[in-house]
Amino acid sequence: MFHKEGYKIIMISMLIFAGIILLVDNLIHVEWLRTSIMVIFLILFVLILQFFRNPKRHTTENDNQIIAAVDGKVVVIEEVEENEFFKDKRRQISIFMSPLNVHVTRYPIGGKIIYSKYHPGKYLVAWHPKSSTDNERTTVVVENRTVGKILFRQIAGAMARRIVNYAKENDNAIQGKDSGFIKFGSRVDIFVPLDMEINVSINDKVKGGETVIATYV
Repeated sequence: MFHKEGYKIIMISMLIFAGIILLVDNLIHVEWLRTSIMVIFLILFVLILQFFRNPKRHTTENDNQIIAAVDGKVVVIEEVEENEFFKDKRRQISIFMSPLNVHVTRYPIGGKIIYSKYHPGKYLVAWHPKSSTDNERTTVVVENRTVGKILFRQIAGAMARRIVNYAKENDNAIQGKDSGFIKFGSRVDIFVPLDMEINVSINDKVKGGETVIATYV
C-alpha cells in the first residue's frame, strides 16, 4: 500500500522510467551497458516506491500512552524549554527518519487538536541542534483528557522540501491515524509532561503507530 502523497510522483516516475527503458532498448546495442542502465533505473523506481509505502499499523488506543509518531531512531531524550506553545519545561523525544524509513506521520495521542501552525525555514540537517527552531516545520498540539496537552513537531531536513500536515484546529485526532507526511530525510520532536515515564532510550528504533515511547503514571 502506498501513501496518497506519493500517487502523482509514482505515476510520473513510472512514465519517465518506461520511456527511458524503451529508448535504451532501442538505441543502445551493447548488451552489458543496456542491461546496466535498465537495472539502475529500475532500482531508482523501486526506491521511490519504498519511500512512499504506507504499511498498515495496529494501534492499541490508550489515553495513558504516547506512541511514536514516525518510524526511525530515537536521537534525543532531554528536558528542554518549549518556547512556542507551552513556554515551560517539557521532556523532548526526537525521532530521526532516514530516506529509507516510512515517512508517514501519525498522531501520537488522541484528543482535540487545539493548535496547528506551519513555519517556513531553513533546511539544516535534521540532527542539527538548531533544526528544531530554524528549519521548515509544523507544530501540532493535541489535548488529551488523561495526559493533557501533547505537542509534536514535523521538521524538514537537508533533503526534505515539503512537509504535509493534515491537522486542523478543533478537529479530533485519533491516535495512530495519519497526521501528515514528510518527503525525504527528516525528524519529529514530541514534547511530553515531565512526570511521564519514558519507555525508550537513545538509539532505539521505533515504529510509528505502535511503539510506546512514554506512559502517564
